[in-house]
Amino acid sequence: MKLPRLALTAGEPAGIGPDLCIQIAQRAQRAELVVIADPQLLAERAAQLRLPLQVRTIDLAAAPAPHHPGTLAVLPVTLVRPAHSGVLDAANGRYVLQTLQQAIDACNSGRCAALVTAPVHKGIINEAGIPFTGHTEFLAAQCGNVPVVMMLATPGLRVALVTTHLPLQQVAAAITADSVEGTLRIVDDELRRRFGIATPRIAVCGLNPHAGEDGHLGREELDIIIPVLQRLRHQGLQLTGPLPADTAFIPKYLQTHDVFVAMYHDQGLPVLKYAGFGNAINVTLGLPFVRTSVDHGTALELAGRGGADATSLQRAIDTALAMCTQQQATS
Repeated sequence: MKLPRLALTAGEPAGIGPDLCIQIAQRAQRAELVVIADPQLLAERAAQLRLPLQVRTIDLAAAPAPHHPGTLAVLPVTLVRPAHSGVLDAANGRYVLQTLQQAIDACNSGRCAALVTAPVHKGIINEAGIPFTGHTEFLAAQCGNVPVVMMLATPGLRVALVTTHLPLQQVAAAITADSVEGTLRIVDDELRRRFGIATPRIAVCGLNPHAGEDGHLGREELDIIIPVLQRLRHQGLQLTGPLPADTAFIPKYLQTHDVFVAMYHDQGLPVLKYAGFGNAINVTLGLPFVRTSVDHGTALELAGRGGADATSLQRAIDTALAMCTQQQATS
């Protein structure tokens, strides 16, 4: 396979995203990493961290070049105002989305093989007057409102979500036959195509306590989830459930399933983050390109201080490369 090129967004400029990119730059990499950020920000943060960094402006029309430790290829996007470590500034909210848009364009044009994202701060983007619920929703919208699925993964566990960043009060209404079926089809297809799992085994959580207790604790399982599972089983999907969420993540199911599908954000992700926080990644399934991300936030209190851990970002890079390789092998 030819040398891949990955787009890497540095995220919130006041957070640890720039720090992580600079730390990653010190290591050997199996791809050309193109950081989409303000070069001055990266140079200033490297000096703050006392890490060597040589920045070169990238021409995406040129062939990818091998990564050399201590260097970063950068696709420049200029900050609205100078960024200070740990200090949020709503003026730079639009800058963050500009870096994401540049990355999306690079991936959609085929000039980058995948997108890896450092953390953003949703609140400050909204304070800038830009409605923003998260990377997943923004990427889906910018790619033509394609249906996507958020999946987090750590060694030994994958968790995908039917609903993502919704207030809990709105979750039940969003659990429809279409949303459940769409999620399961995307998960099944992507695990085959980009993870090389020939027959994905999918465990599905119910929505209600005890998976509805035969309708006594809610009817979503009886009216929506079970009929969808029965229909998809007849079409060849390997599905278990709906399982009560409080007993879904036990060895009996962990050892026999490739992924768990939770109905909402805080049903499945606390388990995954307990199992692997800092060593987990976020994957957006269903996009026209591979996208991975870290499993943590902007950690403003650590920015510029040298205490940020780049493990999750390195795993996101390695997973993106593995997904690209698998997709090439199956295409």
